[in-house]
Amino acid sequence: MANHFSALKRARQTEKRTAANRANKSRLRGALRKFRTALSAGNREQAETGYRETTSVLDKAVQKGVLHKNTASRYKSRLGKRLNAVGKTSS
Repeated sequence: MANHFSALKRARQTEKRTAANRANKSRLRGALRKFRTALSAGNREQAETGYRETTSVLDKAVQKGVLHKNTASRYKSRLGKRLNAVGKTSS
């Protein structure tokens, strides 16, 4: 365990940051899961709203330092392709 005041403070800060990062990652995984279930159901309208929500959560994750911006961009690109594929098959 930490002995110095500064080390104790760093330990407290690490706990807070870990909890915040875990919450943000969990929110991101939930949004991705919701979007993927809408895609698998073939519901275009629900998938579009899920895509917008997921994109927003991805951007917030980048802003908070949970994801790298290129990683989020890659996610958005792949999810967008899957969304467009759903529209083509159901038309």
